[in-house]
Amino acid sequence: MRAWQQQGLPRTPVAVNLSARQFRHANLVKDICDALAASGISPEWLELEVTESMVMHNTDHAIRVLTELRAMGIQLSIDDFGTGYSSLAYLRRLPVTCVKVDRFFIKDIPQEADDMAMTLGIIGLGHSLRLKVIAEGVETDEQLQFLKMNGCDQIQGFYFCKPMCGEDITPLLQHNHDSVERGVSNRRASLSCGV
Repeated sequence: MRAWQQQGLPRTPVAVNLSARQFRHANLVKDICDALAASGISPEWLELEVTESMVMHNTDHAIRVLTELRAMGIQLSIDDFGTGYSSLAYLRRLPVTCVKVDRFFIKDIPQEADDMAMTLGIIGLGHSLRLKVIAEGVETDEQLQFLKMNGCDQIQGFYFCKPMCGEDITPLLQHNHDSVERGVSNRRASLSCGV
């Protein structure tokens, strides 16, 4: 992120999946704070993703850690939402900014009515809690159109591109930056970084 900013590229948020082991680590908040300070990156450009099962394993610990991270300005997402066993009572207490609809619900849209209903339910729940909703695993135009038509905030998946390393993303960021500089309207897609 710092290298991209030093090249004059637009600020681009980066999402990082936390493992269950990392999430339980006693120094997690300090380590993240130190990494942000060392890089000079503003916290709002970092999004940390945790799964439902990680949060439900020890909810008091999860709420405390997530509250500290959110107070720093870091964006927080519940990844693979809908596949765990989360309690909605706890979900509303979590200081998260986003839920990510698991690809399990997306992969058979529009053929499976139950998957469409579940996806609509997650979008509605997320929005009612004032959360951004991101759909994972989008691979077809039909899936994209369904999600757009039903108010999903962001979409990611192979429909846009396969995961790439940071060096391969740089030319895409440069192209988008150049297009915006020239006044060209571009469809914006979030990129998954396999770092």
